[in-house]
Amino acid sequence: MSKLRLLFDRFTLILIAVVVAATVLPAHGQGAVFFEWLTAAAIALLFFLHGAKLSREAIIAGAMHWRLHGVIFIWTFVIFPILGWVLRPVLLPLLGEPLYIGMVYLTVLPGTVQSAIAFTSIARGNVPAAVCAASASSIVGIVITPLLLQWFLGADTSALGGSSLLQAIGRISVQIFLPFVVGHLMRPVIGPWMDAHRKLITSVDQSSILLVVYTAFSASVIGGLWQTVDPISLAWLVVACSALLALVLALNTWSARRLGFNRADEITIVFCGSKKSMATGVPMAGVLFSAGAIGPVLLPLMIFHQIQLMVCAVLAQHYARVEQGKGTAGRRVAA
Repeated sequence: MSKLRLLFDRFTLILIAVVVAATVLPAHGQGAVFFEWLTAAAIALLFFLHGAKLSREAIIAGAMHWRLHGVIFIWTFVIFPILGWVLRPVLLPLLGEPLYIGMVYLTVLPGTVQSAIAFTSIARGNVPAAVCAASASSIVGIVITPLLLQWFLGADTSALGGSSLLQAIGRISVQIFLPFVVGHLMRPVIGPWMDAHRKLITSVDQSSILLVVYTAFSASVIGGLWQTVDPISLAWLVVACSALLALVLALNTWSARRLGFNRADEITIVFCGSKKSMATGVPMAGVLFSAGAIGPVLLPLMIFHQIQLMVCAVLAQHYARVEQGKGTAGRRVAA
């Protein structure tokens, strides 16, 4: 658990450093073009590796639990976006329109893959179901995220990214879904090597995010990002992200227990239904939003992502302690 926290803390510091670097030394001209090509290649590699890591057995085992997946889907793509829309009268005056659009984008994103599975495993939840739910969320999000974004913003996404909705979905599919499918089809060939080098995916995951964040923030800084987002709005954004996560976790846990799920399934619902993916959200934003708008759009996702990692690390440890205590009590009774 301490190693997991150390990893995320280190990544958080590096992420902040990248934002500072993009502010002080933004990429422009041919440098910006180079970083755009580099990030596109890194993203394709990332989702190729995710596809190669996912076994067919895990998909079949997890897909059988349709009721659990239905609840996670509803939380990820229905309740989360509705909360963002309902909170508009509060969030819009506090954050301003650019950051509020980022909050809406955050709520319509798919869930995380790696961290959701890792936290489910630490908390002793239903890991096969978590693998299936998290992976399915990323795949479904390729189509449903642009549709939800259009619906909740009340405007065509072409006004945001300069392309039609179908074009945006097509570009996202080519950039994310196609490498994922190719990687999964290649699993029989490279699967054993992938299983022996699991840390590689984490390294590629984090490196890809850092590259995309630097490229995106460089374009936004040149377009006047920090003239649009003031320190007070940034402080309110941290409060808003923290409050949103607390609300979702509380309602998520309550609904899982109310619907009669066992402890392992409750853990899976909590960690898969309350998290939003930065690995998918960052490259997708590059397709859906213009260069000038992408900085404020990504700020809520970056802040929410770091808060969810820290909170879920503590929550997973709590679940693990409770389960360990039950096991110890059971052995004493048996003795």
